[in-house]
This record gives sequence, structure tokens and C-alpha cells, in this order.
Amino acid sequence: MTLLQITLVYMLRVEVSVAIVEMMNDSTAISEIEDVTGWPALSNSTLKHDIKKDKVYDWSSETQGWILSAFYYGYIVSQIPGGYLAMRFGGKLVLGFAVLLSSVSTLLVPLAAELGAPCVIALRVLAGLAEGPCFPAVHHIWSQWAPAHEQSRFINLAHSGSSFGTVISFVLSGLICYHLGWSYSFYIFGSLGIAWCLVWSQLVSDAPETHRTISDAERDYIISSRLKQASTQQQSIPWESILKSSAVWAIIAGYLSGIFIFYTLIAVLPTYMQNIFQLTIQQNGFLSALQLMPGFLFQNIAAVIADYMKKTGKFSTALIRKGFACTGMITASAFLIAAGYVKHDYKLAVTLLTICITMRFIGASGIMVNDMDIAPEFAGTIFGIINTCGTLAGMVGPVMAKTLTRNHTLEEWQTVFFILGSLNILGVLLFTIFGKGEVQSWAMEKD
Repeated sequence: MTLLQITLVYMLRVEVSVAIVEMMNDSTAISEIEDVTGWPALSNSTLKHDIKKDKVYDWSSETQGWILSAFYYGYIVSQIPGGYLAMRFGGKLVLGFAVLLSSVSTLLVPLAAELGAPCVIALRVLAGLAEGPCFPAVHHIWSQWAPAHEQSRFINLAHSGSSFGTVISFVLSGLICYHLGWSYSFYIFGSLGIAWCLVWSQLVSDAPETHRTISDAERDYIISSRLKQASTQQQSIPWESILKSSAVWAIIAGYLSGIFIFYTLIAVLPTYMQNIFQLTIQQNGFLSALQLMPGFLFQNIAAVIADYMKKTGKFSTALIRKGFACTGMITASAFLIAAGYVKHDYKLAVTLLTICITMRFIGASGIMVNDMDIAPEFAGTIFGIINTCGTLAGMVGPVMAKTLTRNHTLEEWQTVFFILGSLNILGVLLFTIFGKGEVQSWAMEKD
């Protein structure tokens, strides 16, 4: 259910970048605008057709840009409060309400478009506010449900919905817009979100202690595993200790550098492929999806291996987390920098970049679960802080890349790839030096 939830919220997040092409008059349709999530708005050659099935608008490129970026102005605000709310009221309620509000705001977009672009922008900000608590709440609910040696696979399986949902949204939105009309993409995706909420409300509980159908053996097994982690039962959040903790900042450094690569690459790769290899937008769309799918698979394989290593008791938690982080991130940086020197062979460039993104996912599998290692009870709050920093990377990275590649030369792209690779190596080194694998003293009971 958490995998489906993250898949759905990414579908709700990304679909507007495809639908907005069909919402515009041919004279004002934009092929150059890109969503901050990284997927380019599809050009006329991909989605435009003779028969318009829905009303179209004459919004300027600037207005369209605001619509595409409005989501993140709400998203960045609500993540830290979302982690607190999940700890205070439970992950089930927070996640259910977040997806419901995001789904309803999506359903209302066609009506808002009739009222004007400012109404659409307001709904996108509301969707961002709604989805901000999602990742922190997922981390909180898994801190209650996942046995210590199964945390990696559960968290990474849930997180892999981000790449899966992006690919699905990119493909399905185009098909729906072409055959039914752009409004149906909002109606269908919003309805799927509401359907998920109904199932979620019936199947899921905040913790094993409150689940209606769990067996006694499974409940006792999960609870005993939590107790072995020395998780706290204190209710107040130790904000000062969290913000002063080198272990927390190590996770931020590692996560930020990896997500900086991810957000920037998926934002500018289609432009890079077009500038350097003169590929069409149809080829770009297929190759963009292709480069994400191996990451979805190998992130989960890496998580299963990490859990197995932890279960054997032969490796410390810190060694497992840092080993996967270093192997994945440093390898990703090497392949990324190498891709910048490919001049004519787009297949080789795609191969190198696919390996880069895949290894980045493998590296992230060792970092994004570490908040549950150092402070299980406060995992949601801590990941809210971490993901807030990641959102800033998503805003800055694409702008940096666009600024540095004004002339669209290979040398400029080499500079972008070198900066991204270097920052990634720096981040994972900080994680390796300062990261921890055990519950921190400030996250334990005071008594």
C-alpha cells in the first residue's frame, strides 16, 4: 500500500506537465517548459492532433511555468510538520488525508481552469501542501511495522514508487490526453487516489498493536524487534538534539547529494540528448523512461541484500549503510562524468547515464533508511527535515544546469556533469565519515 501510495502521488505530481500541452492553443503551446520534477512537457509533435476534445487556453509561457512549479511551493512547507503530525496522530490518518486532499485538488483542476490560471496555481500549491507529509509519514509508519532486519526492503520498495509513478504518469497521461482529452487525466488519476484511500482505511493500522487481523505470533515478533532497537516512548521531539546531531546531518549530506543528481538529470537529460545528439522528443521520452526503470528494480534488490546482511549478524548496520552508499554513489559519479565525454554515440551515452541513475538508486538504498537506524521513534520527523533539503535541491539543480549550458556545447555539459559528480562524492564521503548505525542517546528513553 505504501508503494502504491508513493506511485500515486508521483502520478498526481507529474501529470500536469503532460496535460498542460493539450490545455494550450497551438499558438501558445510550450515544448520547452519542463516540470521541476524533471519530465519535459511533451511537444506538439508528440501529443498535438487535429481534434481538441477539451477547451484550450491562451496562458502565457510565464503563467504555464508558474503552474508547473507551484506544487513545490506547497511541498517544501509541509514536510517537517507532516513528520510531527504522523508521530502525534499516526501515519495512517496523515497518509490517508494527504492522498485524499491531493486527489481532490487534482479532480478540481478542470473546473479551476475555467475560472482562470490563478485558480489552477492555487490548487497545485494545495496539492504540494497535501503531499508534503507523505514521505515522513511513510517513514514513521514503517518505524512501527518493520522489524530491524527488514527495514531496508520495506522503505526502499515504498520509495521506488517515485520512479515507477513518474514513468507510469508520463506514459498514461499522454495516452489519456490524446484519446480522451486532457481533463480526463485529472479525473482518472484523482479517482485512483480516492480509491486508494478507501482501501487504505480498511486494510492498514498505525502499528501491530492495533491491527484487527494480525496473528499473535507476528505481532509479538515485530514488537520484540522494535524493543531490541531501544526505541523511545517519549512524546516530545528533541529538536535541539536532532539539529545538533552529526548523524542526522550526515544523512542530509548523503541524501542531498544523491537527490541533487537525480532531480537535475531527469530535468535536463532530454535537453542534453537533443543538444548533443539531436534526438526527437519521442526518442527522448522513451529513453527517459528507460533510464529510470532499472533503478526501480535494483534499488529493491540492493535493499533485500542489505537486510540479509543485517540478519546474518556478521556486518554492523553502519558498515552496511555506508558500504552501499559509497559503492552506489561513487560509481554513479564516475559513469556520469564519463558520459560527458561521449560525442557522437547516443547509445553509449544512454548506457552510461542509465548505469549512473541505477547506481544512484543503489547508493540511496543505504542512506534513506538510516533515519530509522538512529532514531526509530522520530524517523518521520527527521525524514521531513531531510526531504525538505532534497526539495531545495530539486529547485536549484535544474536552474544551475540550464544556466551553465546556454550555448548547448559538449564542454558545458561536461562542466555540469563534473559538478554533479563531485558534489555526489563529497556528500557520500561526509555520510561515510559522520554517519552512524545505532540508536542515538538522545533518541532513547530518558529514564
